Amino acid sequence: MAIQHRARKRFGQNFLSDPGIIHRIIQCINPKPGQRLIEIGPGLGALTCPILKIVNEMDVVELDRDIIPKLQLNCGLDLVQSNKLRIHNVDVLNFNFSELNYEKPLRIIGNLPYNISTPIIFHLVEYSDIIQDMYFMLQKEVVQRLAAKPDTSNYSRLSVMAQYYFQVTALFIVPPESFEPIPKVDSAIVRLIPHAEKPIKIDDDAAFAKLITLAFSQRRKTLRNVLKDVCSAQQLEAAGIDPAARAQSLTLQQFADIYNSL
Repeated sequence: MAIQHRARKRFGQNFLSDPGIIHRIIQCINPKPGQRLIEIGPGLGALTCPILKIVNEMDVVELDRDIIPKLQLNCGLDLVQSNKLRIHNVDVLNFNFSELNYEKPLRIIGNLPYNISTPIIFHLVEYSDIIQDMYFMLQKEVVQRLAAKPDTSNYSRLSVMAQYYFQVTALFIVPPESFEPIPKVDSAIVRLIPHAEKPIKIDDDAAFAKLITLAFSQRRKTLRNVLKDVCSAQQLEAAGIDPAARAQSLTLQQFADIYNSL
């Protein structure tokens, strides 16, 4: 019988409990023996324990120190004692993934706390060169924004920047009833694969991010108005952009054209 734990709101804890959903997620991840899997926020081990049986060793990053003994019991103390389940009790936003010193690329998974899911994803951008792929459980609306296309209601700054760094694929929705306690929102699984070569040419990621933030800062305004402090209507036209267009209608390449023309 699995050891239980009272979910803590401050850690954004909702524990996955639906066996069918757990099986489906593991099928999507498709872990193989010898692969290097890292899990963020393993909780009580709903994914950790079955995946550990397949890959034979894992690292997990868990902030809640009180849940760690229960995770160890659920997965098997023998795996902890043999160093096959390595638990890092640290805030993932302060965790240096490169210190794991793996020869093989990392596969990162996790049921991310919804309140800090976006900062976690962009923290992982720093380690793109050592990451093979990532599978995350996020709030459904966040997954929709990550995967959104231009001229849709969900297309946003997050869409542009995520798609600049990753190949984004929304996989499937997870209903609230799949968790204990039951959250008030739907969740979804997303796959993120770092681009081997970025889809656009940019010389300064931070400067590009500032441009995107500015462009989406007032969604109802035209680019002529919202970007007036950084470029003129004539500069937009020279880049092949209609000054009367709005940010949500531009592709990633068009944003790159604006940035590279400045």
